[in-house]
Amino acid sequence: MFRLNRLAAVLASALIAPACMAAISAEEAKQLGGDKLTAFGSEKAGNKEGTIPPYSGKAPKAPASYDTKTGFQRPDPYNDKPLFTITAQNADKYADHLDGMRELFTKYPAFKMDIYPSRRDYAYPKFVLDNTLKNATECKAIDKELKLAGCWGGFPFPIPKTGNEVMWNHLLQYGAYAYSGETEGGVTGTDGKFVLGARNTGHQQYDYYDPKATKPNATDAGFWKIRQNSTAPARQAGSILVVDDNLDMVDKGRRAYQYIPGQRRVKLAPTLAYDTPNPNNGGVLTMDDSKGFLGALDRFNFKLVGKKEKFIMYNNFDLTNAKACSAEKAYNFKNFPNPECVRWELHRVWQVEATLKEGFRHIYQKRVFFWDEDAPGAGVAENYDASGKLYRVVSNIVYPFYDSEPLLGGYTDSSVAMDLQTGIWSISGGMSHPNGGWVTAAPKDSRYYSPESMAGDGLR
Repeated sequence: MFRLNRLAAVLASALIAPACMAAISAEEAKQLGGDKLTAFGSEKAGNKEGTIPPYSGKAPKAPASYDTKTGFQRPDPYNDKPLFTITAQNADKYADHLDGMRELFTKYPAFKMDIYPSRRDYAYPKFVLDNTLKNATECKAIDKELKLAGCWGGFPFPIPKTGNEVMWNHLLQYGAYAYSGETEGGVTGTDGKFVLGARNTGHQQYDYYDPKATKPNATDAGFWKIRQNSTAPARQAGSILVVDDNLDMVDKGRRAYQYIPGQRRVKLAPTLAYDTPNPNNGGVLTMDDSKGFLGALDRFNFKLVGKKEKFIMYNNFDLTNAKACSAEKAYNFKNFPNPECVRWELHRVWQVEATLKEGFRHIYQKRVFFWDEDAPGAGVAENYDASGKLYRVVSNIVYPFYDSEPLLGGYTDSSVAMDLQTGIWSISGGMSHPNGGWVTAAPKDSRYYSPESMAGDGLR
């Protein structure tokens, strides 16, 4: 009996091991930076139809109109015109590239998508590419792929094999080591009027991407944190929010704190996760809807479907520039953001299908994610309710930094959420107001994100 039990244990370990050994072979890793794959794992070539170009390998040049004194507002470096427009009348023709978003044209007959030339000008600093190569054979997803171990500050899985690996690439998207700026979130009701939920000055940083690191990130290290100080509207002014996410989302998880001016104290906020309504968006966005998906992976089973071509929001310079498309123009629009402010492109994406695990609860029963192969923070999430109906579509707002930026990368932290059940929509991290936007910045000491610092900086 002892020998049988021991044999069963050995067999069980053998079955579990592949899920914990995410690193690929050295031979497979040689593909990175070769003829077919970029240094971070995307396909170098375009598609056979020519509608997706080859990877350019460089960031876009800053246009002459760029004012470095107001670097948080980046004008469009391209002089593109739409190739065509998708409407309710011709949406069936493009259904293969729309997937669940085809329902938007049925729900909202006035919805349209201006399709622009696809551009793949997303570039990364050398240290990110070097660390990505290390990760190819060293970084591992452990404990049911809910933790990471041995991962350097680069793409954790440049050649992903599982849905969780693709999701980790998304969670650890590279924008910059640290950046600061001002954004706003709010809701546009069925009357087409935008209501500001919160305007925040903030600072966020990916400690995972410390360019001076000389060893892999610890398994229990924090990988991303943000602090938001609300300045408007009056009811929100003075409140502070801090969120700190960890590479160990099993035992460490998320630490979130709120400073509430009326109470004059800092509160630990463990409920600011999963499907808790986002306080900046009037309940139209869950906490894990942020950035398309943000948080622990433990409530869903993530299945890697494969790669496909998909229309996603991309190179959204106009939507993040008040001079090109003001908040009044972009946000005061019924059911969806003003289509004149939104740029859609065809890109190759990783498709991941997530289904809610038995015994867990969430307002979404199923989620389908489409993350860009060049910038895993870019893409769209299609979320379904318990009856199988499309509930919300969350599209990330994305643009690459110019080639003059010190650490390259780009921005993928804002998003638009369209709620098909209510007809309202929201924006998170909106930058179409005059002072909106992010600029790269020096990292902050960990004390800046501490409860003591929050209490000391409270305004009222």
